[in-house]
Formats: sequence, C-alpha cells, structure tokens
Amino acid sequence: MTSEELLARILSSLEEDKAEEIVQVDLRGISAIGDAMVICSGRSSRQVISIAEKLVDRLKAEFGRFSKIEGKETGDWVLIDTGDVIVHVFRPEVREFYQLEKMWLPGGAT
Repeated sequence: MTSEELLARILSSLEEDKAEEIVQVDLRGISAIGDAMVICSGRSSRQVISIAEKLVDRLKAEFGRFSKIEGKETGDWVLIDTGDVIVHVFRPEVREFYQLEKMWLPGGAT
C-alpha cells in the first residue's frame, strides 16, 4: 500500500464519520515525520474519540496497519500516527487554540 492509498482511505474514513473541516498537508520535503498530515474536527469529545477509534480499527482491518493513538482519554485532541500519515482530530475550540494549519500551511488555512 502506498502512502497515497493510505491517505485516501484516511480521508474517506473521516468523511464517513462526519469529521468537519478536513485539511490535508503534504509533508514530503518539509518534515521527516511522515508524507502527509490530516487535521480535522469533531463536534464533541465523544465524536472526536469515535472518529479516531473507527479510523484505527478500519486501517487495522483493511490494511493490517497498526496505528499509535494518543489523547483518546480526554477527547480534546487525538493524534493518530499511521506511519506515513499523521492525523489530528480536534474539538473545534482546541483546534482554534493550537492552529496547526498556520504552522504547516503557507499563509495558514482559510
């Protein structure tokens, strides 16, 4: 499986679970942490946790890919490290506070 195929499945999983404001950042040539980063929001802590858990379960079931997950306890900001793609799932207020898009995208996200 290529990182592009992995990214496509991640994006479709997030859409299936009604993640909001999905932004993808190409990290190739910028950072060694992965090929891409995806940032999205859930409407509540419960939805943030659900989006993250379902993503990890789908990647394991469909690709045999084990992902590291952090932050699931509180549901404010969950980080999923799939190896090639890093996924951040935020509650809207937390996402606004950290503004990761502004760190990684030229001119920030609009």
